[in-house]
Amino acid sequence: MENFIYLIEDTATKRAAVVDPAWDVPKVLALAEQHGVTITDILLTHSHHDHINGIEAVLKSYDAQLHLLKAEAKFWGSYLDLPTLHHGGDRIVLGETQIEVLHTPGHTPGSACYRIADQLITGDTLFVYGCGRCDLRGGDPEQMFHTLKDMRQRLSDRTVILPGHNYAEKSRSTLEEQIEGNPFMHFDDVSRFVHYRMHYHDKHRHEPYGPVCKGREMPDRDS
Repeated sequence: MENFIYLIEDTATKRAAVVDPAWDVPKVLALAEQHGVTITDILLTHSHHDHINGIEAVLKSYDAQLHLLKAEAKFWGSYLDLPTLHHGGDRIVLGETQIEVLHTPGHTPGSACYRIADQLITGDTLFVYGCGRCDLRGGDPEQMFHTLKDMRQRLSDRTVILPGHNYAEKSRSTLEEQIEGNPFMHFDDVSRFVHYRMHYHDKHRHEPYGPVCKGREMPDRDS
């Protein structure tokens, strides 16, 4: 599935958080051991199987707290009794590291991004030169349009985008590069965005994604 799984280390306390543990959990655990850190927290960007199937394997090795948005727990139907459910704007404290939780619906109702200083772990909300599908259960292309527009307006151009999948010609990017080259960032009209996301993009664009000049992939609704 070409997932990216992230390990956030607080160097002062040697605590760590793993984001979206899935697939090759032994490699994640080996990385934690290599760095001499203890995994105390698990952060979920959303609840699709390809981002959560390693949770139990991590919990067998570490007594970690699970974090996700309340809206995602409700959509998922699991972990509704957790004391660590969040809303957009909340902050998770990992030792001396502050992690801001952003509610970014569109791929799922409770999709989240996690911001650490100028770095943003985006899950399936924003890829390098792409964005998450909206035709799966819980997807909403109109919400995705507003989420991406809000990110474009609120976040610094210098924000480093760390996506949930390795779908592009490079593994990370800046928001400035995405505003310039990500076709999903180019729409001002929600209906045209919805048409592009739901009916045009997957038929005409192929991996690995590269930058697209603004205006180049702006099909009419009949295309």
